[in-house]
Amino acid sequence: MNSTSRQRWWIAWTLFCSTTINYINRQTLSVLAPVITQELHLRHAQLSWVFSAFQVSYAAMWLVGGVALDVIGTRLGLALAVIWWSVVSMATSLAHSLSQFAVFRFLLGIGEGCNWPGASKAVAEWFPARERGIAVAIFDSGSSVGGAVAAIAVPWVALELGWRYAFVLSGVLGLLWLALWLRVYYPLDRHPRLTQPERAWIEAGRDTATHSKGGGAGKWLSLLKERNTWGIVLGRSLTDPIWWFYVFWLPQYLSDARGFSLKQIAASAWVPFVAADLGNFTGGLASGFLVKRGMPVLRARKWVCAVSCLPVIAGIPAALARSPYWALALIAVAVWGYASWSTMGLTLPSDLFPQDVVASVTGLSGLGAGLAGAVFTLAIGKLLDRFSYIPAFFAAATLPLAATVAVLILLRPASGARSQTADRS
Repeated sequence: MNSTSRQRWWIAWTLFCSTTINYINRQTLSVLAPVITQELHLRHAQLSWVFSAFQVSYAAMWLVGGVALDVIGTRLGLALAVIWWSVVSMATSLAHSLSQFAVFRFLLGIGEGCNWPGASKAVAEWFPARERGIAVAIFDSGSSVGGAVAAIAVPWVALELGWRYAFVLSGVLGLLWLALWLRVYYPLDRHPRLTQPERAWIEAGRDTATHSKGGGAGKWLSLLKERNTWGIVLGRSLTDPIWWFYVFWLPQYLSDARGFSLKQIAASAWVPFVAADLGNFTGGLASGFLVKRGMPVLRARKWVCAVSCLPVIAGIPAALARSPYWALALIAVAVWGYASWSTMGLTLPSDLFPQDVVASVTGLSGLGAGLAGAVFTLAIGKLLDRFSYIPAFFAAATLPLAATVAVLILLRPASGARSQTADRS
């Protein structure tokens, strides 16, 4: 690695911070769900509607926000998104009914849906192919860190100050991040502190194809005709619902099925998120290692997906475990595998598509994943009211197998791009 490399890694870690804050904001409601459902006398099916309200707008903004980011740029786009979701998070403290919570969660999803398309676009702009896996792992690991921080901090704030203050404090974090973002991030060709050696390092490792053909509707039609687009969309649509299941329902599961208090949730619910953080880096480092050993980039990503879907099956024995701590340990194994797979899913658009459509492809995959997650969340709410958590755990454990099959069959190296091996950069 070039010893002068600095700015791109500052950008990666700033994106990590935005993702961390993003997850603290969204997890605040999930962590407080046992308290809020009791206070408002909500059933699981009603709670699932609140969760899915977020997912619907979040899914739409992966697509709309991705296109908008391709038009207005990453710097301004992410700044506006963080301002939006921070204000909405603080406003959620004013909610007093099921419908009000649903409205605020819908509004929250509008802002938060821009984070991943924007971060993926920034990685495509600032990182050569061989470093993208680890760069994506860095920013995506913020989801795990944010979930862990929320699991620990939100109950403490709720117990000390009241649960409404947890929404206010989580919103303030985003406004503090804004100053850092505006200081650190600029487009590659206009960064005031970028050295020429680092610029040369980045540009030498880029794909040959840097711009897509056509524009407007023609560009979108060409994307929808590509099998790589549908491989990425199907892959994410069959894996992200697993993450939503554990993110939204884990605190409620620990309360319902394992009898945990809010203090016990704070002491233990962070463990799967730390495992997911390790999974992000497992996927990024493993694919990077394979690329450095001479394996083509796409083949390396596929290998990681194929191996990573296996630990997710641990969700089945987790549902059946007698000990709550064994259940938590097995859930941690499952989300570790998911996070490793997810890192590849977020990296693939920048591997297979020109930079000027990366956010759009990422947004399209997020739309599919978000809608699939919303349906899965609503189904879980009904399952819990009528049966138990066991069918949901079984479904979450097996869907990634289908996702991996879709990726292995549909994805092909981008046409016109030279061999993506380590010697490129």
